[in-house]
Amino acid sequence: MRGEGARGEGAPGEGAQGDGGTGLSVSLETAWGLRERPSKGPKPGLSLDRIVDAGIAIAASEGIGAVTMGRVAKALGVSPMSLYRYVSSRDELYVLMQDVATGAPPEMPPEVTGWRARLEWWARAQREVFRRNLWLVRIPITSPPASPHYLEWMEQGLAALDDSGLEEGWKLSVLMLVGGFVRNEVTLMADLEGVMRAGGQEPDEVMRRYARTIDALTSTEPERFPALRRTLAAGVLDVADAEPMEFEFGIGRVLDGVAVLVGDL
Repeated sequence: MRGEGARGEGAPGEGAQGDGGTGLSVSLETAWGLRERPSKGPKPGLSLDRIVDAGIAIAASEGIGAVTMGRVAKALGVSPMSLYRYVSSRDELYVLMQDVATGAPPEMPPEVTGWRARLEWWARAQREVFRRNLWLVRIPITSPPASPHYLEWMEQGLAALDDSGLEEGWKLSVLMLVGGFVRNEVTLMADLEGVMRAGGQEPDEVMRRYARTIDALTSTEPERFPALRRTLAAGVLDVADAEPMEFEFGIGRVLDGVAVLVGDL
């Protein structure tokens, strides 16, 4: 559910791989517990955890675009170069921020049984994480993810399909399909919320004005927009809190499609 950022804003000579045979950076090997965390930094109290927490705080309040090595260093009261002892680039920091903000997947309740119910529960749990941290969907997916919590989420999603009868390759494809739907739905929500927040508008006000605009644009030529006119007449565009309904509809149809693949529909 999270993407690994491409390397960027790194210091010359930085970004060497760790020695754990994983191909990961030193900071990610540290996150996996494969190497010791630096015990002493260039400034007392500076640590990888503090750097990541500062980045998350900036992203939560100002957006992911505000997270730069310089901005994080300023928040911590250190020089930008001092951060490179712990993390080799901004985009590597993004990966660590994603891992911490996402956290481990919650334990699936034992009463949730069957591949469809388990996969839907997994999708909803992902969606809640994104809703709490909308900046996560702004981090581009540019390389295969390999952070600890991401792989825990992947493990849980694949395990949800244990009784589906699907081959392993199909299971992974289904996970990408469902995860992609969740990410896209939350991204759209984040876009709309950003516009409304910038304009100081409430969702119901925005939707009512949108319905009036569409009505005004199509009423003079109803024969050109018959389907839209029917939608307006049904009052669909007047629904202020349409997001939950759209998610319910979307996840249901995605899982219907998976059911065809499984042969359960």
